[in-house]
Amino acid sequence: MKNYTITVNGNVYNVTVEEGTTAGAAPTVSAAKAAPAAPKAAAPAGAAGSVEVTASVPGKICKIEANVGAAVKAGDTVLVLEAMKMEIPVVAPQDGTVATINVAVGDAVESGDVLATMN
Repeated sequence: MKNYTITVNGNVYNVTVEEGTTAGAAPTVSAAKAAPAAPKAAAPAGAAGSVEVTASVPGKICKIEANVGAAVKAGDTVLVLEAMKMEIPVVAPQDGTVATINVAVGDAVESGDVLATMN
């Protein structure tokens, strides 16, 4: 195993990488002397909606089009995700009301991450 110290956006992480493991094995990561991450815009407990709006690709949030409490129709843009120099609209999967926005402009997200919830 090899240990590395990596700094990302001012946060310091100790990373341990196992040598000779099978492909796809995730490294072990632990925070060291890292300042706690700023909390994302979160709703009070129990306020999350039952319908999740997820990222289809990894990228960065470049716009938030809908506010919490906004009524949206299926296909309306909730957020805009930038990936590979393209802006990709993230749309409401069904008619409803935006319950939470779980990200902020500039946040990096992975495919499948929950970006917002709806009722």
